[in-house]
Amino acid sequence: MFLVECVADLTPERRRSVLARANRALPEVVSQTQAILDRLLESPEYETAREYRSLKPNLSPSDLLVTEEEIAASNAAISPELKKALKVALTNIQTFHEAQLERPMWLTEVSPGLIAGRVTRPLAKVGVYIPGGRGAYPSSALMNIIPAKVAGVKEIIAVTPPGPGFLARPEIVAAAHLAGATKIYKLGGAWAIGSLAYGLNGLPKVDKIVGPGNMWVTAAKLAVYGEVDIDAPAGPSEGFIIVEGHYDPEIIAWDFLAQLEHDPQASAVLVVTSLELADAVAKIVAHETVHLERAPIINQSLENAAILVAKDINEALDLANEYAPEHLQIIAPDALSLLGRIQNAGSVFLGPSSPIPGGDYATGPNHVLPTGGSARSFSGLSTDSFLRKMTFQKVSSQALRELTPTISALARAEGLIAHAKTVEIRALKDQD
Repeated sequence: MFLVECVADLTPERRRSVLARANRALPEVVSQTQAILDRLLESPEYETAREYRSLKPNLSPSDLLVTEEEIAASNAAISPELKKALKVALTNIQTFHEAQLERPMWLTEVSPGLIAGRVTRPLAKVGVYIPGGRGAYPSSALMNIIPAKVAGVKEIIAVTPPGPGFLARPEIVAAAHLAGATKIYKLGGAWAIGSLAYGLNGLPKVDKIVGPGNMWVTAAKLAVYGEVDIDAPAGPSEGFIIVEGHYDPEIIAWDFLAQLEHDPQASAVLVVTSLELADAVAKIVAHETVHLERAPIINQSLENAAILVAKDINEALDLANEYAPEHLQIIAPDALSLLGRIQNAGSVFLGPSSPIPGGDYATGPNHVLPTGGSARSFSGLSTDSFLRKMTFQKVSSQALRELTPTISALARAEGLIAHAKTVEIRALKDQD
């Protein structure tokens, strides 16, 4: 059975172990990924054909694009239930992200004669990585493409790994098409990221690359950062669950297991205020795991998991803020009132009817979230992720004349004489 521990009894070493997350970019992964990108830049068609020769001999760039026929076949292949689910999820995700669009800060009078403001402009081209190796994730297509479309991005290029027959998974193709991808390409890993970043293999060079992936995808995104923008560094999925008082242990056990079945490196921490509940959950987790299809994955990810007992809700919340989880679920008598106590989290799920998988698929907020403690400084994907904020100012001659001493003094203090002179000369000529 899973070991139940008390928060107060954790040694400094064990506390660090609980707070630690799986390494997102091991040194050997970084070096191997950089080697792939170097080869790709040197000879993109040869390097890509070499990687996919077992799936499609004599591969050419024209084979990478998902055709209209493949899109139609993918739409026909998925079930009516999945089609309906995709449409419901799309509506909720789109509604939430449309509400994020901000009003331009238009014509603010900073001081008499000085008008300034800020307007937004969408990125021109973005690349969206949709995982398709270990499993099919159509929800990732929706979550990454919809906010870009809402923001006004004109070209949204989706990439996803090909499978047998050099075909992309039909669920992913159907979801990407429904969400509004301009084009879909069959490419995965560093080959996809490099092609998007540098404009190789017939793919357009994009301004930003978003979307989750394994550690090789993450390493590739970090390697091309600067050539293009990227979203937050992504690592294995993680969940932090807090339960105050007594609650159904079977439900909590399934909440806990749901966070562990993603990936062998996934993490989950459950903090409860009842030792009885903790013991009950641990027993159910041990019993149910052996019956699950992903039991081998869960058995590995349990190494990154913990079930803890806190003396009260405040101790649990303090540990959550220190952990800075991707997903934070709080089941408490008045969970909404605790939101003000949360400083660090990617997304917060409040109350007994707000399980984390709801946000993974259909409640509307984005499921592309910061991991590995980066929720302390990064936000989840949003409409803002695809917008640039451009400021402007219009200054009257009188306002400039009044600011001239300030600008001149600062410019001369920095040794930038021309900066000072171009302002000073205007003041002199205005006086003539």
